[in-house]
Amino acid sequence: MSANQRKVEDAENVVIRFAGDSGDGMQLTGMQFTDTSAIIGNDISTLPDFPAEIRAPAGSLAGVSGYQVNFSNFDIRTPGDAPSVLVVMNPAALKTNLGDLEKGGILIANSDAFTPDNLRLAGYAQNPLEDGSLKGYRLYQVPMTKLVETALKDNPLSFRQKERCKNFFALGLVYWMFNRPMEPTLKWIQEKFKKNPDVSDANTRSLNAGFYFGETTEAFEVRYQIRKARIAPGTYRKITGNEALALGLMTAAERAGSHLFFAGYPITPASDILHELAKHRRFGVKTFQAEDEISAIGATIGAAFGGALAVTASSGPGIALKTEGIGLAIMTELPIVICNIQRGGPSTGLPTKTEQADLMQAIWGRNGEAPLAVIAPATPGECFTMAFEAFRIAVKYMTPVMILSDGYIANGAEPWRIPKLDDLPAITVQHPTSADGSFLPYLRNPRTLARPWAVPGTPGLEHRIGGLEKADRTGNVSHDPDNHEFMVKIRRAKIDGVAGDIPDVDVFGSPEGGDLLIVGWGSTHGAIISAVERARDRGLDVSCAHLRYLNPLPKNLGDVLKRFRRVVVPEMNLGQLRLLLRANYLVDVEGLNKVKGQPFKIREIEQKIDEMNPKKLGVSKQKVAVA
Repeated sequence: MSANQRKVEDAENVVIRFAGDSGDGMQLTGMQFTDTSAIIGNDISTLPDFPAEIRAPAGSLAGVSGYQVNFSNFDIRTPGDAPSVLVVMNPAALKTNLGDLEKGGILIANSDAFTPDNLRLAGYAQNPLEDGSLKGYRLYQVPMTKLVETALKDNPLSFRQKERCKNFFALGLVYWMFNRPMEPTLKWIQEKFKKNPDVSDANTRSLNAGFYFGETTEAFEVRYQIRKARIAPGTYRKITGNEALALGLMTAAERAGSHLFFAGYPITPASDILHELAKHRRFGVKTFQAEDEISAIGATIGAAFGGALAVTASSGPGIALKTEGIGLAIMTELPIVICNIQRGGPSTGLPTKTEQADLMQAIWGRNGEAPLAVIAPATPGECFTMAFEAFRIAVKYMTPVMILSDGYIANGAEPWRIPKLDDLPAITVQHPTSADGSFLPYLRNPRTLARPWAVPGTPGLEHRIGGLEKADRTGNVSHDPDNHEFMVKIRRAKIDGVAGDIPDVDVFGSPEGGDLLIVGWGSTHGAIISAVERARDRGLDVSCAHLRYLNPLPKNLGDVLKRFRRVVVPEMNLGQLRLLLRANYLVDVEGLNKVKGQPFKIREIEQKIDEMNPKKLGVSKQKVAVA
């Protein structure tokens, strides 16, 4: 069959997963496919999946790395429940990912990697490509290693170096299958490897070889076309959660007319925030890689004391080490931002997997009564908005603010409409500049209860800071019991007052109330709202609300919860938000809990909705109020 006779089918969306050994370049392959799909106008949502072990044995199950991308011609909110296309580079990748591939899905395997040794490492007694066990899938065996070797026969690179180019062969083949242009990746190869022309040539040839293999072989009878998505006008870019956080922090500093200072210690999955900010020194960003987490929080506090917009970032284990320092920032009432990019725990836990189990740590995890504001983005793009919001709250109320993201949001990518700087609100920073000799560092703004942010070295504004309790107004060290209770309560009242400065929670579905309400926070957003949409399309009386402000909670939340007969909270923990809602509002909340290091799938929440057996919607309730 000639190339011109190939059938081209339109599809609304496709979910592809690339999987292979940690050295097979699956993350790079997935990112290039994602970038290209974004450039041609598809909506995208991604799920990188890294091995937990840094140097797991090659070919082992523990060393499998994956990258899933959902691309479509309509608005999507998750990377997809199950891949419809699975590309595997070795038996271990097949073993660990086959269970997720939808029945009848496309399976592309590098048949050259299915050697006796690799089959043994993956726990296969027989070759699954030959024993009939894959008959439920559309299997394509492609000898990628040999085809790459042939394509690069006159390239001077070593055999091992040439073999590492097979991911570009796989990428080229999938580009052909889904009618993707190769020009963006070819340009990227040229720029990335311009100092090493042999590597550039090898990757270019491998990409072309994969594309033209699809064009010339008769094994593939169908190509697929996914047209542009219908999205709001604007200038878009692909962005990950950590990239968006970094840009949001920088933008907040710009709108505040201040310098941004970041101090951190490398930890998965927060390190990319430091990496991204370090690129932008020309914008006045100062980054400091500390020797440990304790030094990082100390430097952050020092920078805030000096008048900078100061931020630190870590994951759960690092936040635990920063705890005393965070308490110091609360005692001194300095405006710092702490980014907690959650991962599986406890202790070292699952460093490369996602979880939402640090909510209680964020709200309560310090000695003494040590309240701070806690907010949580719901998507990668929202990380920009919530980073900006964190500094707005921190500066206005003179308090530390913690951002709760997680590995799924941090590493996931989506199209993001770039905002205009002038459309963003200004962040007002006021440093007292003079005093009449009676400066009171804890004399509070009567509306916000914020104390003045006096910069050291300003004549007449000298004052004490430190971890010992402060006397009201003067800031002197005080051991008076009545003063201590007063200061504890006023710090609590300050955080409670933030509730008057944040949006009410919106209800997607039936704002007036109904049978079942699904409440979520953080990265559960996409799966929850998609499941509720599907359920309402089936006529079920289900609504959802998503919390982006966790301490304090929105003022109207109690009233919203009481409008519904039943409430369910899906969380990637054992029920932390559920416990908070029960305690605060005396509402019987049911949990849907998952602690597997993987995000919720839409069908998991749909199954819970069906188990709850909600009532059918009346005709008058069919209208949907968009959150």
